[in-house]
Amino acid sequence: FYYFIRLRLEKILLQCILQSRTLSGADAINALRPFYFAVHPDFFGQHPKEREVNENSLKRLNGYLENLQKPGFRSFKPTQLTFYVREREPNSPSVQESFSASGFRAVSFTLHTRDLLSTVLDILNSCSLSTEHIQRLNVNSQPHKEAKSTLDRPIKWDKTYYSFTGFKDPEEELEQAQRVETTLISWLDDNEASAVKKLEKSLPLRKELERLKFELSHQLQLSDIRWQRSWGIAHRCSQLHSLGRLVQQRPEVLKNVKGRTVIFTDRSGMSAAGHIMLGTMDVHHHWTKIFERLPNYYKLQKRLLFLEDRISQLLGGIQVIYIEELQPLLTLEEYYKTLDSFYNKLRDSRLPFHPRSLRGLQMILESDRYAPSLHEFGHFTIPTACDPATLQWFIFAKAQEARENLKRKEEMMITEKELIDTSTEKFSLDRLYKEPSVSSAQMIDCCKRLLEESLPYLQGMHLCISHFYSVLQDGDLCIPWNWK
Repeated sequence: FYYFIRLRLEKILLQCILQSRTLSGADAINALRPFYFAVHPDFFGQHPKEREVNENSLKRLNGYLENLQKPGFRSFKPTQLTFYVREREPNSPSVQESFSASGFRAVSFTLHTRDLLSTVLDILNSCSLSTEHIQRLNVNSQPHKEAKSTLDRPIKWDKTYYSFTGFKDPEEELEQAQRVETTLISWLDDNEASAVKKLEKSLPLRKELERLKFELSHQLQLSDIRWQRSWGIAHRCSQLHSLGRLVQQRPEVLKNVKGRTVIFTDRSGMSAAGHIMLGTMDVHHHWTKIFERLPNYYKLQKRLLFLEDRISQLLGGIQVIYIEELQPLLTLEEYYKTLDSFYNKLRDSRLPFHPRSLRGLQMILESDRYAPSLHEFGHFTIPTACDPATLQWFIFAKAQEARENLKRKEEMMITEKELIDTSTEKFSLDRLYKEPSVSSAQMIDCCKRLLEESLPYLQGMHLCISHFYSVLQDGDLCIPWNWK
């Protein structure tokens, strides 16, 4: 009873704050610090899928907050967001965050508020974060501006006014918009023109990007050029121009890149998969050093492959793999240390695996987990800190299921490709792709349902299957895989 009384009093108090105070942009940032700490992508380095979802959702949230601060802004279309929120164990004595087994939970909510303070409170409450600190913020009380605010505030008419005049009640319209769930057709109706305009504007840059990529790949005999993040076309062209200038200035340092893949990312080095990483914030001097070190990187890569082979022998022939789409982008040095530590633990434990008894199975190593698991694609996810006896029992218990999952994965990949090709052809799409955070099962379900629809809007478009609706800066249409 007292708990409900307290909740009621807190609600009344917050309503009083809403009525008597306003929040500045700086105050909003301060108030949302617990939220930013819980969802910031930098804390999801070991979880690339969740990191990308949070990055995209933060961009849309920041856009919403910026719009609220624009003078005369009146369009408040409800915005649905999904975040992965880092969790803290209840009653944890430590000041620092204490994580559960998963370490995070998914939270979805819709923003439809008209002011910063209401929006901040909605965000914190949706993520089950405290709002007590907001009462201590130095927000602007405005009793001395009461007359002015009364004049500036829109007139709120009685409901009978709208019934008598036939005018639309803005509050009722907003409530109705909140009740009506966004559908694919309605969203395409509202956003097709904007996407087409952005796409047409980006076409010259897209051609320039393909030209630069082809010329550099041919000139350096590269296997591929890729990007870790979904940077815009102009940003990618700028990065390729920068690499092209380095080729002209220092052609001798690029003699060892033949057959390799170059990835533009956040830092420079060589990745665990053996790709050359060029940090987008680094200058030519840093890139030159990476190219000069390539012979040493290749030697370390050979030692890494040897370690993987030794671990495989100790674990009955199971193959140690590294999956870029599912694992953090580790450097070669970081991954080697992880393998070396795991190998030493296995060697000392002398686990009795029969030679070649686990051939055909796969495993990846992760440093931020404490319990082994089996992925839906059939590979084992093994924590580096896993107890050897627990590891042995888990692999033996799940071996048959892992083989079945691997077989299902092959079938699923074939089905996914066929559906993408069929959907691309039916809707005359220029490109159909998905974000790494969307699984093959989700992509298959999405494409099957798309093929049942008639969508002339999509002709010539770039369609990205994601977790939310959005039009990217270069005209790509993003739709959630579970669209309605």
